[in-house]
Amino acid sequence: MKHAIHGTIGFDVLLSPIGPIHVVVDERGVRKVAVTEEEWEEYKEELGSIPQDSELCKEAIRQLQEYFNGDRRQFDLPLAVEGTEFRKRVWQQLQSIPYGEVRSYKEIASAVGKPKAPRAVGQANRANPLPILIPCHRVIGASGNLVGYAGTRTDIKSVLLRLEGAVPQSFPTNTK
Repeated sequence: MKHAIHGTIGFDVLLSPIGPIHVVVDERGVRKVAVTEEEWEEYKEELGSIPQDSELCKEAIRQLQEYFNGDRRQFDLPLAVEGTEFRKRVWQQLQSIPYGEVRSYKEIASAVGKPKAPRAVGQANRANPLPILIPCHRVIGASGNLVGYAGTRTDIKSVLLRLEGAVPQSFPTNTK
């Protein structure tokens, strides 16, 4: 899906416990958080050249750094998300999951009025353009297992949930 550029756009990079995070901001708000290098490369290929702009991204980077430092539990940033109405409903529901808590895909499906659609919720999570800000890492399998994050990167999900105190210390933590 080709993304429309709206006026001023820029990116910056945060070095985090899960690796480099690329944050893209335009005048409407944060439009992309890439938590893997593959995701960032794919986004750049779709969008084309994006200038590095530390000033434009300063507030988003600051809030993400506060999150990783344990000083922030909620984000207060304008978000420029694009997606289907269903995905937007799922993403809105994800934002209501409190810091340090988890919900199952099935619970999210019920909350958005589609109780038989936990797999569609999973696809919406996978398509989430703003991981961490829209906390798809707080959604787990009905069995309590960490499933699906940035594709198969449950190691990232584990680090984020451990940071929030939401999972036992026994979950894997190595990031690739």
